[in-house]
Amino acid sequence: MTETFDLSLEQAHAYEDFFVPALFAQWVPTLLRSAGVRTGQRVLDVACGTGVVARRALEAVGPTGQVSGIDLNPAMIEVARERTPTLDWRVGDACDLPYDDGSFDVVLCQSALFFFQDAVRALAEMARVLRAGGVVALQTYAGLDEQPAYGPFVGIVVRHAGEDARAFLGTYWSKGDVAELRSLLDAAGLRPGNASSQLGQARFPSLDAFVRTEVQATPLAARIDDATYLALAQETRTTLRTYEQADGTVALPIGARFIAAHKPA
Repeated sequence: MTETFDLSLEQAHAYEDFFVPALFAQWVPTLLRSAGVRTGQRVLDVACGTGVVARRALEAVGPTGQVSGIDLNPAMIEVARERTPTLDWRVGDACDLPYDDGSFDVVLCQSALFFFQDAVRALAEMARVLRAGGVVALQTYAGLDEQPAYGPFVGIVVRHAGEDARAFLGTYWSKGDVAELRSLLDAAGLRPGNASSQLGQARFPSLDAFVRTEVQATPLAARIDDATYLALAQETRTTLRTYEQADGTVALPIGARFIAAHKPA
């Protein structure tokens, strides 16, 4: 099975309302360019969350194209359907995709490869549903040692919430090694091309809003009490205050990785 955050509908809404504009939306144009998404193509968004990539892909393929989105979490799919009812949304496992062989020209996966317990199997499934010559494009993140803001933040959360919290917040940074990404794609029968990196920003109204978003949109919300939350919020304000802007908003640097691979003819 695929690793999944068992999010409630409320948390899925928080993900769409806060995480998508603060973090995920900025990577979508680069991901679509790396895949070469164009008019008329059939595109699958794997581990689509609330659907930001799929929605933008739908714009790119136009009325002659087709876009599907799949996620293991039913709450994510429910929010995606609320936003774009006409798109083909499904609840399903990335390691057992419910599509026929060769169904798509492009398969996209944003900020999710690190959640899959068997990344090669998931990538092999993406390759299976891809036509010969099609493209799989991934976006993931550089490792925590390359993240000047999120590295310290994860340390703060672990100190206050316990080592188990590392599994939730540390997971995001576990597939940032380019050599490993190439190896995983090759093992899945794909032919990786050039990888690229992009330094972006995670933007929040304040450091308190950053902490609230990181906690409420993940399973941490149900695992820590009020006192723990207040303690980690206070230490975060002290540690990351250098990223506060003059108007009180926060711009946290964050490094992303992109890599695309072709399915051999």
